[in-house]
This record gives sequence, C-alpha cells and structure tokens, in this order.
Amino acid sequence: MLGRRHLLLGAVAAAAFAPSALNAQVLTDEQRSALKTSRSDPTLAPDLLLPEKDMVWWRDAKFGVFVHWGLYAIPARGEWYMNNEKVSPEAYAKLAAEFNPRHYDPVSWAKLAKTAGARYMVMTARHHDGFALWDSPASHGHFDAMHSAAHRDLLAPFVTAVRGQGLRVGLYYSPLDWRFPGYFHPKELPENAALLKRQTYGQVEELMRRYGHIDILWWDGGWLAHKGTDADAAWFWEPDKLNRMVRRYQPKILINPRSGWQGDYEEEEGGAPIKGPIRARPWEKTFSLNGAWGYTPEDQVMSTDQVVRHLADAIVRNGNVLANVGPDRDGIIPPKQTETLKGVGLWLKRHGRAVYGTRSGPLQPVDGVYGATTAGDSVFIHIVGWPADELSLPPLPRKVVSARNLSGDVVKWTADAKGHTLSVPPSSRGSAVTVIELRLAPKAA
Repeated sequence: MLGRRHLLLGAVAAAAFAPSALNAQVLTDEQRSALKTSRSDPTLAPDLLLPEKDMVWWRDAKFGVFVHWGLYAIPARGEWYMNNEKVSPEAYAKLAAEFNPRHYDPVSWAKLAKTAGARYMVMTARHHDGFALWDSPASHGHFDAMHSAAHRDLLAPFVTAVRGQGLRVGLYYSPLDWRFPGYFHPKELPENAALLKRQTYGQVEELMRRYGHIDILWWDGGWLAHKGTDADAAWFWEPDKLNRMVRRYQPKILINPRSGWQGDYEEEEGGAPIKGPIRARPWEKTFSLNGAWGYTPEDQVMSTDQVVRHLADAIVRNGNVLANVGPDRDGIIPPKQTETLKGVGLWLKRHGRAVYGTRSGPLQPVDGVYGATTAGDSVFIHIVGWPADELSLPPLPRKVVSARNLSGDVVKWTADAKGHTLSVPPSSRGSAVTVIELRLAPKAA
C-alpha cells in the first residue's frame, strides 16, 4: 500500500504541474484522494513541486555563491554568536547601533561570483538572530537594517547587483528567531510562539512581493527549539500553507526543503566528502570556505582544489555546489576567500563544458576514483584519484570515437569488449581533478 500511495502522489504531482489540468477536472477519484491526503501532510504537498522545465536553469548552473552577513559580523565569532555565547536579546540588539558597513558594495560581490564561474547567488536576508537586512514592517521591534546605524535597505542593492551581472538571485530566510521564548517552548508559550509565526509569514511575504522576480528561496532553521527535524515542526509552521503563499508571488521560484516541506531539491550541508551513487533527486552541497559561515578571521579557508573536488564529486551525482563566503562588518569579502573563488573561476574556464548544462552518468561514480557527466555526444570522466597508471572504465552506450584531456595535453585510450582504458601521465593531470572528454559516435537515426 505504501508503495502504491507514493506512485499515486507522483501522478498527482505531475498533473499538478499544469493548473489548467486541475481546473479541467481530469484527475481520477483515486488521484483526488491521494492529493487530498498529501495536502493534509504539510511535509509532502506534491502539487507545490516545480515542473522539471522550471528547474532546468538550476540543474544547468551547477555552481553558486552563498553569502552569510549580518550583525554577527561585528563580534566576528560566527553566525551562531548570540546563541553560543548566551548573549541576551537586549545586549545583542545593541549591535544594530554599530552596523553601518562603510564599504558595502554588492556589485563587487556579484562580479566576484561571476568571475568564480557561479551562476547564482544566495544572500542571508535574515538569520536566526532575527535581524533583517531590509526595511521590514513585519519585524518584531523594528529589528532591521533601516532601524540600524545603516538606515537603509541593504537587500535591494544586492538583488539589483546580482541581476546586473546576469546571475540568478536567491534569498535565505530563517523562520526561527532566538529573541522569542516561544521558539524554544511553543506549546508552553503559545502566544509568544504565535507572534513569532506571524512575523515569519509577514516577512516572507515582504521578501516575495517587494524585490521583483526571485529565483531561489533558501529556508533554514525550520526545526523547533533546535530539536528534531524540520518535518517534526511542520505542525507549527504549516509549511504547505507558507510555501503556497510564496508560490502566489513567485510561481517559478525554487524552494529548498528546510521549511518542513519536501522542497524542489535536496540539501546537504558541510564539508564532509561526497560519496555514493548518482542520487535520484536533484540536490545541492553547501559549505563555507572559512571555518564558520558568518565572518571570522581567515584561519581555515578552503583551497581552490578542495572546492573543485567538491564540485566534481557533486555534479557526477546529480548535484550542485553552493560555496559560502562571510563578509566582514564593513561588507568586505576577505582576501583568502576571494582568492579561492577566483581560482575556481579559472578552473571552470578550462573545464566548464564538462560542468555547465551536463547531467550525471552514464557511468556510476566510484568513490575516490571517478564519476561522469554527459552533454550531447560527450561523456566527461572526472578523475579524482588514479588507482594505477591506467584507469579502466565499463563499456559506454555507444562507440567512443575520440578522447581529449581537458586538464592537459596528453591522453591515451584503448577500447575492447570489456570497456575502455585511459592513461594520462602525471604531468598532464589536474591538481584536483583530471577531466577526459570522450566523444561518442552519433546515435543511429
């Protein structure tokens, strides 16, 4: 029964991609029953899922830049400073009187992201501390940029700058707010919790209607009292209702899964190695270039090779990469993070054809050795570790007619009934990833 129900929900979701079909009442009684059941479970709501055609740009993009920035840049001890160091809401609020970024230039941010080869940027419009980077009437206590020392909307110029560089725009929003005791005790303090929930709905509506077309809504912190999962808190946030409001203003926006609803794609956070087979759903690997997400001194900055390795390991498994930077209190992205991103951009200039617009496969990845992406008649083998002087591959769907080393000048290859063998001298291998393009014979007419 469970498997059958999921099949029904999938059919309903496909039908729901076309509102005119729903209006025409083409669903069967069984499908209607499944849709009604799914809508009663706010974590499912398959009718909210975007159709594949509206996700193509994101799946083609592969690489984005995340920005964590807010009041927490002032103490410079990470975005969880308020909670980790048990700073009272009253004491933390005093940081707003100091927040006046003298060198905030979102155009330079967007240009850096473009130079890095990113196709989209995501900005923390409001993190768990509750401070909003825009003029937010829905903000409890006017805790926003307009009522800080900055006295201006800091989000609007970011959106304009990113669009101006031809990149897609994403906004991060956390529904939780450490200033509310009701977040930690929603059932014991229902009135305070209701105030928190009302703020969330009001602020999300502001973000969705005020800044023109937004491409990504990046939820975070949907769980309650830092316990359980986002889905466990769905009874409180009602994420189906919340995201239906989002869709009213932004019908084609991509929504991640951290509101308690399943989302249009999956998310994986942190710098752990990426392993396993190709994943069924599109997904995104997000990590920070520095030790924390918000600004801290640059003690643990990732190298270009480390980011490139994550990128290769993600795209061969149906994923994207979202790499985070943490600007300082004045709005400057620190130099080591800048250097890393520029290095990624240089790598993508040479290897972009194996990244952008590709899809994973046809070969399953081998952890620590290789994976594959495909575009047209080309299969790109991303080699992250050579087990020997030669690499053996299984047979491909069609005959290989040529091989090209995107990482260097030399590649030798042979083919037989068992598959293909590639050989590249160490001097012609990439420092992080060696990319070999195998051209296949055209498909038979």
